[in-house]
Amino acid sequence: MRISYNPLWKMLIDRGMKKKELRELSGISTASMAKLGKGDNITTDVLLRICTALNCQISDILETFPDEEPKNNEE
Repeated sequence: MRISYNPLWKMLIDRGMKKKELRELSGISTASMAKLGKGDNITTDVLLRICTALNCQISDILETFPDEEPKNNEE
């Protein structure tokens, strides 16, 4: 499974909030924010801090996708 934080970025746009404001409001590190920006995995603690700051559920800030199946070059 892959994780996408696109719902989080959309929520910030809808609320007129910058990433820096989210970072300061939630108390997460710049390293965690960078991981979010790259779509990397982060701890549930960070996710919960963001949800607390935004008053939302985890499902509101991320979505999951199945891993792409490897392509078979054999015919």
